[in-house]
Amino acid sequence: MVDSTLRERLRYAFDNSLSRGTIALIGWLSVFTFGFLFASTFIVWLAGWVPDGTESMSLPETVWFGLMRTLDSGTMGGDEGSWPFKISMLWITLGGVFVVSTLIGVLNNGIEAQVDELRKGRSRVIERDHTVILNWSPHVYSIIGELVQANANRKSPCIVILADKDKVEMEDAIRDQVGDTKNTKIVCRTGSAMELNDLDRVSVQTSRSIIVLAPEGADDADSDVIKSILAVTNGPNRRKEPYHLVAEIQSPANVEAAKLCGRDELEVVVAGDLISRIMVQTCRQSGLSVVHIELLDFGGDEIYFHEEKSLVGKTFGEALHCYEDSSLMGLRTSDGKVWINPSMETKIGAGDRLIAISEDDDTIKLSTTKGEVDEAAIRSTDKSTSQPESTLILGWNWKGARIVTGLDAYVPGGSSLTIVAEDEGLEDEAEQLRADLTHQELTVLKAETTNRRTLDSLELKKFDHIIVLCSDTIDAQRADSRVLVTLLHLRDIGEKLNHDFSIVSEMLDVRNRALAEVTKADDFIVSEKLVSLMLSQVSENKELNAVFDDLFDPAGSEIYVKPATDYVQPGRAVNFYTVVESARRRGEIAIGYRVAAKARDAGAQYGVKVNPKKGEKITFTDADKIIVVAED
Repeated sequence: MVDSTLRERLRYAFDNSLSRGTIALIGWLSVFTFGFLFASTFIVWLAGWVPDGTESMSLPETVWFGLMRTLDSGTMGGDEGSWPFKISMLWITLGGVFVVSTLIGVLNNGIEAQVDELRKGRSRVIERDHTVILNWSPHVYSIIGELVQANANRKSPCIVILADKDKVEMEDAIRDQVGDTKNTKIVCRTGSAMELNDLDRVSVQTSRSIIVLAPEGADDADSDVIKSILAVTNGPNRRKEPYHLVAEIQSPANVEAAKLCGRDELEVVVAGDLISRIMVQTCRQSGLSVVHIELLDFGGDEIYFHEEKSLVGKTFGEALHCYEDSSLMGLRTSDGKVWINPSMETKIGAGDRLIAISEDDDTIKLSTTKGEVDEAAIRSTDKSTSQPESTLILGWNWKGARIVTGLDAYVPGGSSLTIVAEDEGLEDEAEQLRADLTHQELTVLKAETTNRRTLDSLELKKFDHIIVLCSDTIDAQRADSRVLVTLLHLRDIGEKLNHDFSIVSEMLDVRNRALAEVTKADDFIVSEKLVSLMLSQVSENKELNAVFDDLFDPAGSEIYVKPATDYVQPGRAVNFYTVVESARRRGEIAIGYRVAAKARDAGAQYGVKVNPKKGEKITFTDADKIIVVAED
């Protein structure tokens, strides 16, 4: 092995010192400056060169004299003395110009580098009781908007976002898309949600809740989400108290793996499955989409858990009449079981909590007076026999199979389902689906859904429900554009036929939703915003996930919109206590109504009223509906 020379060792040490950045450069420049200055002024002092009018100068005075010319080159212009003195001052001044200009350049670059580093958002977040959002996706804007509303009554709320995206870009996008965040502070940090150091920088240990989003543009988003969950729950600096984690999972096949990582600390929202369920339910019931939005967002009435000790020992059916301004929809028993629309004879036990719809958690108060029930107005009609239904699906994607099987759980026997799409292999997939269908006859047509001739040939008036799906074989913007074109054709056909179609369509990008919206509750746009709303709700209260799972599951009780004439006599003014009692006798819970005369009025929520005051009277017509929680 060849030994290194002294020159090589010195060069190596010098290179290492320079790698320390701006401070090291300034240090070496300082050493060079003072070395150059001292050497030059020492020669001037030793030679006895002094300016005219000065007999002599001490060494410190000579050094100071030279330093002034180093810092200010203009000072040299007034020097008078011998030529050796003038030349020496020129030499010192030129050296100063070189050193100062170099120093200014180093400082400028150092400051720019430091500013760039600050803009990247690398500093540690010093917050407590804040909400952390991991990863970036179009959901971010809706989630922030909902959390801002939820935080309205909180003191100094904060939302911290960690994503592999430029900090300034995130802040600008949020400012443009969300606007005023009121009393909520938004903090963005650049980093990876799978890196332990980056997670420590956003203080997940002191957070109130953590929302893990499927990252935008990821090839395997679910794997990234699961890694982020592992990084949070198994980090070396994790806290002793359980985390409140909410994660978005794309495929139901990955739910079990996510739960193994998060266990009791994690609530999972399956995005594709949720959208499929909502599309199935809303396409069959006019106005149901408005009810779902009302319950999922933080504006208006929401779902709360409330313990009422004075009702212990009473039946659930009796408790339905105990609240004027809130509507009950279920129970959470003391052992943690969530029960939507329990038996009316169920006794409320100690530690049980009511699941209520109310404007706020502090508005769930017992009525001071007993509500009067108009017995003469109650109608106890037999459940009507369901008629076969005809459904049309335009377009196809991976959610299609879940929608088909979901519909089969709702529609009566003898129903029909027609799928129109261009996808290769659809017929083979349909053949597999036919084996699982018990209530529907499935027909597949290969055609272009944006073609007007194709739509006209389908005789659309014969279909009770129409579902428009986005293609998953092209990019999101093109897929949304094709859905938009199809919707425009459908609406034009409806106007020319003077027929109101019941349409539920899908938009992949929430930003395109506004382009497609119209003032009709029967023309509902399902987008990723629904996933954002649920993630926001569960991040505020993890117990709500079990409620939503039950409400959107074909098994058990769900929300239905049924004819008002099944419950009360039309044309007669009744209070909502009477409607609640009529529904109770049928084993159902009335939570609202829909006035048909306002079905086109967006300002009146398309006629939908959730959680009305029970004492106020209303006169229902034959076309009005009652919103109930029921098994079927």
